[in-house]
Amino acid sequence: MKKLCALLGAFFVLLQPVNASASTENWYVKQSPDGGRPAVMGGNTATVDRYDTLYLGDENEKTIYLTFDAGYVNENVISVLDTLKKHGVRATFFVLPAVADYNLEVAKRMVEDGHLIGNHSASHRNMGTLKDKAEVEKELSAAEEHFLGATGAEMSKFFRPPEGAFSEDLLKYCTELGYTTVFWSFAYADWDNGAQPNCEDAKEKILSTAHNGEIMLLHPNSATNAAILDEVITALEEEGYRFDTVDNIGVKSEE
Repeated sequence: MKKLCALLGAFFVLLQPVNASASTENWYVKQSPDGGRPAVMGGNTATVDRYDTLYLGDENEKTIYLTFDAGYVNENVISVLDTLKKHGVRATFFVLPAVADYNLEVAKRMVEDGHLIGNHSASHRNMGTLKDKAEVEKELSAAEEHFLGATGAEMSKFFRPPEGAFSEDLLKYCTELGYTTVFWSFAYADWDNGAQPNCEDAKEKILSTAHNGEIMLLHPNSATNAAILDEVITALEEEGYRFDTVDNIGVKSEE
């Protein structure tokens, strides 16, 4: 019962909205009407570009960087891993400590299947409100230490801020601490298990906005994503796209 309460507590922390402050910006993307690379990205890309950040890969490479923000484990996460393995696709999973707490074997499988494990913070708080570098370091190192202690595997130095909330201070501190902050060039409303998008609509949205160098954000807990991922990967591969992990952005493919 104690373990169940702890897991439920972690789940409800994950569901809490990020409370933006005046100094906090939120990353967003406005897709191009012609289905090409996004027309608008923000917060302020001029600020973002001053630091070690990623939100798009090479426009000349037909590569999609599939990323998942993973807060806990359910049957949909396992289905997503099965589909990725079927296609031989390596993805980037930004994980919270609750992933290993909910299902340690699944956390270990992410590593064993060759996926890149990124940092999603220890508490899923609004990291943009943190003004002290030590606080930022504590959030990131606590997540790293938890994952290492549970799985025996080290996280990569790639970080995705919960809900895309950030500040210039956060980006500066992350860069100084050796982390690359990873945003995205595609995302959609897939995170709420109680309000899942229609499968056909979701496939159309994902496929119609595919673009070179895309960093695609999905949530693996989503029933819709679990149902459509096989078809989505197949369709994108038929269009000539390949998949890779975010640590290979800027690294030339040998293919």
